[in-house]
Amino acid sequence: MGKTKSKKAKAKDKNASKSQAQKTAPQALTPQTGASLFEDARSRLEDVFRELDIHPDAQARLMQPSLSLQVSVPVRMDDGSLKAFPAWRVQYDTSLGPAKGGVRFHPDVNQHEVTTLSFWMAIKCAVVGLPYGGGKGGVQVDAKVLSALERERLARGYIRAIADIMGPDRDIPAPDVNTDAIVMGWMIDEYEHIVRAHAPAAITGKPLPLGGSPGRVSATGRGALKVLDLWAEQNEREPQETIVAVQGFGNAAYHFARLASERGYKIVGLSDSSGAIYSADGLDVAAAKQDKDQHGQLAKSQAGTQISGEELLALDVDVLVLAALEKQIHCDNVEAVQAGAILEIANGPLTSDADAALAKRDIPVLPDVLANTGGVIVSYFEWLQNRAGETWSEEDVNQRLDARLISEANSVLTRAEQENITYRQAAYRQGIERIAGALMARGNCLDCR
Repeated sequence: MGKTKSKKAKAKDKNASKSQAQKTAPQALTPQTGASLFEDARSRLEDVFRELDIHPDAQARLMQPSLSLQVSVPVRMDDGSLKAFPAWRVQYDTSLGPAKGGVRFHPDVNQHEVTTLSFWMAIKCAVVGLPYGGGKGGVQVDAKVLSALERERLARGYIRAIADIMGPDRDIPAPDVNTDAIVMGWMIDEYEHIVRAHAPAAITGKPLPLGGSPGRVSATGRGALKVLDLWAEQNEREPQETIVAVQGFGNAAYHFARLASERGYKIVGLSDSSGAIYSADGLDVAAAKQDKDQHGQLAKSQAGTQISGEELLALDVDVLVLAALEKQIHCDNVEAVQAGAILEIANGPLTSDADAALAKRDIPVLPDVLANTGGVIVSYFEWLQNRAGETWSEEDVNQRLDARLISEANSVLTRAEQENITYRQAAYRQGIERIAGALMARGNCLDCR
């Protein structure tokens, strides 16, 4: 006969289950949740429409997403309970090609955030001349409290929920915050089971054995460094003369910091959600990464002196790299920024009012829609390899990435100088011109011929 649990043990199990339920419960949602982010992002179009004389038909199309899907993803948890997580997939505009964009697992995900991210994806794909529209997906969940099996069930459930609107010629997901090649492997496996076909081009950022591309993991950081190099070259600045602080230490930020340090830039500050570290003599990026992997928090690293995240944003450096999340610099802290220039690797780390304040102080901003395009460019290369049944070398991928950025980023930098506008304005004009051209070429107005 097995022993029955005591009342104390049952109460302990009940409390543990309650605690788990609280950690995984979705936040209360209202129609206004995250709306300010989308309105702030969309407000940047007004200047572009005015200066480029974009046709009203194209303006109307570009002010709203073309498709927005909200789903519920039920997941059987390890303790036997069932949780349902709200999730979204948004396709903003597909005039230039199928939607392209990542999937994030984060507790703050909401419909407006995903819509905003898909809007930025549409712009950035057009800026660097990719045959894609903008897409984005997200699940509102704290992925850090899930087990590996729970994350896999969530990833597969998400694909089952959106399978009808995705595919190699319609919408191609990729990694984003708290998702990686492992998660993409689960997702492509689930999609191929659903369609009963081998379809590697349906998802990018996959593990190499499943058709992933060499160079994809470091692509976002590598691309951002290339944009910084091109800007430095235009301004006759040597890497060895350039002091850099990096907010964020996720995949893109780590690879940027690692490659920038190897290139000769002096990385004096790094941060993650736990805090920041600083060394005026330059940080050992590899040692900081090893400490974070060991302790789970960069703030516990012995590679530098501990400082706060706000102190890092206020460091007197040549370049401040924003590689965390949205809205990190805003009207309340923008005046503390002392950096000589800003490089955006994260999506939307500056609010529009902060952007305007920096412009008044002549602090240049290398915008996200240009600086973080390395990931989607190499995702495009992965898509091409999958469709052709080819595998390129990492050296070939990196050379192709550099070539595209040299062409497209230099076009933005040159336009900004010639038209005496900000780099963001130049990038948006380049992207919107291309999207609007495709919209109007489809012939939806009476006087466009």
